[in-house]
Amino acid sequence: MSGTRRDPAGRGARGVLAARIALIAIGVLVLALGVRTLLETQRTDQVVGVAVFLLLAILVHDAILSPVVFVAGLLLRKAGRRLPPGSLVILQAGVVVMAVMTLVVVPEIRARAIGNDNPTILIADYAPRLALMWVATAVATAVVAALYARTRRQKDRPSVSQH
Repeated sequence: MSGTRRDPAGRGARGVLAARIALIAIGVLVLALGVRTLLETQRTDQVVGVAVFLLLAILVHDAILSPVVFVAGLLLRKAGRRLPPGSLVILQAGVVVMAVMTLVVVPEIRARAIGNDNPTILIADYAPRLALMWVATAVATAVVAALYARTRRQKDRPSVSQH
């Protein structure tokens, strides 16, 4: 064992730190380029509109989406004590997908209800399509979670063969 050295805080940790720093630097540069492009190519009222949109997106995320997903996760954990943790994660992912779809589609439903002068936009009936997406997502999530739970139970069973 004298020939092997194990240094948990060695090169691997330094490599991860270097990768994080590089990715953060790239992200900041791309963000700065985007801000510069926005300021150079758009009118002031459009820039203000983008800023308001971003602030509202943060507000909707923090005030609506996060609490809904958190409460759904708590309810799933209470109700799913017999399920493997992986199934709970799958169900939580389904809840997140449905919440995000709802947040994306509700403005279109509202805009269609208000109406507009251009007949070529908002031509679909979004509410029934959202309901259909909820059903499809719920079914797909339930099937994947059930398959995961079933395969997990099979792996956890002791082997009955006597090899």
